[in-house]
Amino acid sequence: MQLVDDPSAAPAYAPGAQDLPLWRRALAQGAGYSAPSLLFLLIPLAFAWGSPTFPALVAAAILTGVFFIGASLVMHWPEWARWLWLAGLMASIAGMALITDGESRPVYFTAFVTVTAAVLIRWTQARILIVVVTIFAVGWAVYQQDLFGVVMATMGVALGLSIGLGIETERTKERLRVAEERTAVLAVAAERERIGRDLHDILGHSLTTIAVKADLAARLVGRDEAAARAEVEALGAIAREALADVRATASGMREVRLASEIASAKSVLLAAGIECTAPSALPVLDAGTSEVFGYAVREAVTNAVRHANATACVIECGDDFVSVSDNGVGGSHIEAASRRESNARAGGLSGLRERMRAAGGILDVSSSKSGTTITARMETP
Repeated sequence: MQLVDDPSAAPAYAPGAQDLPLWRRALAQGAGYSAPSLLFLLIPLAFAWGSPTFPALVAAAILTGVFFIGASLVMHWPEWARWLWLAGLMASIAGMALITDGESRPVYFTAFVTVTAAVLIRWTQARILIVVVTIFAVGWAVYQQDLFGVVMATMGVALGLSIGLGIETERTKERLRVAEERTAVLAVAAERERIGRDLHDILGHSLTTIAVKADLAARLVGRDEAAARAEVEALGAIAREALADVRATASGMREVRLASEIASAKSVLLAAGIECTAPSALPVLDAGTSEVFGYAVREAVTNAVRHANATACVIECGDDFVSVSDNGVGGSHIEAASRRESNARAGGLSGLRERMRAAGGILDVSSSKSGTTITARMETP
């Protein structure tokens, strides 16, 4: 079953059947299940055989059959037109009763009306109509002391409700399937964004460190060969560590913690010739807070090294915040970070803001001629 977004569409409407030949469209929309019921129309004809009203009864019976089976061909019509079609069916059934002076009792054909309503009219309205028609049919049969009529009317409500509920159940399952597909697509997109953000943060920091140490090694060549060799060896270690971090991030196993990021920040800032002031003792933080604070330190230090032209950097932290301040050129620092945000999907300060928001915190960035301060703070409940 294809899900139709229009709530007023016929419950049994199959969008793909509209362009099919008539007989195939009818079968696709339930005519094959309804056709055997046409045999009930032979009953009043058999009792009226040879009577003067027989030709008129035949015409009324044919008209009833056309309205009943034809419901499978008009499901694409507007709702008001389908209501008229259903009214035509009820009128033709009443016509048979009038022609035979009540011998062809309309309550015997209650199922024709209830089933047609279930497949042709939106379920919220059809179920009310089914109940009303059934109450009328049962009441009329009781008034006429027609036990068989009561049975036929009861069968009508059972058929109508079972078909209607069956169609509605299938439509609900289809809606759930579509919702699950959308959820899966959103989950994939969210995971891609997470991986992209993590790779940006990890590689940005690692590559910055590599660039700083490579410059330092280049300056030491010819002046201090042992120190230059040590820096080159450190480059290899950092590259291998970055590769391991990328693999761990891709598998969702990357762990970032505030303590390790502050230690790494000291090393990077020292290699870049930036004086670093950082706390020697850290507060006890839960894993989630320590992770987002670690990312905040990593991003702020990377920005300070890349863009600020700073000579000093101060890291402060508390139970609910971590702050990184530099004395660089604030305007150019923030402008460069903003350019990176626009060029790197979900990276930089934008990605850090998303992390903080998801963790229940906020990111504040203030910049002036005297430098830039980036503060990550957890909001107290």
